[in-house]
Amino acid sequence: MNLIRAEVAARDADRQQGLMYREKMGANEGMVFVFDGPAQVCMWMKNTLIPLSVAFIDERGTIVNIEDMQPQTTDSHCARKPIRYALEMNQGWFRQKNIKPGMAIGGLPQ
Repeated sequence: MNLIRAEVAARDADRQQGLMYREKMGANEGMVFVFDGPAQVCMWMKNTLIPLSVAFIDERGTIVNIEDMQPQTTDSHCARKPIRYALEMNQGWFRQKNIKPGMAIGGLPQ
């Protein structure tokens, strides 16, 4: 089991701000984006200074896909199907913990 300290971005303004302008993040820290219902979601890294990995997670808590994202880019990284959550962590965190698509994430906010 891995304990994550994730800030919650559930409002539009919080989701738009995301992790922009942050210069560092702790080893088990991240941000979970909560969407009102299953949605087709894409993320980008404009004004984001640290490399991140994002796990796109469906309403049951199952990881759909994981994408690595490079700092200060506008490349779109999209969920492969409608999702309810996106969890951003330091780049490589999911790989280091051997967390893969199809696995479940517990304790997500409702």
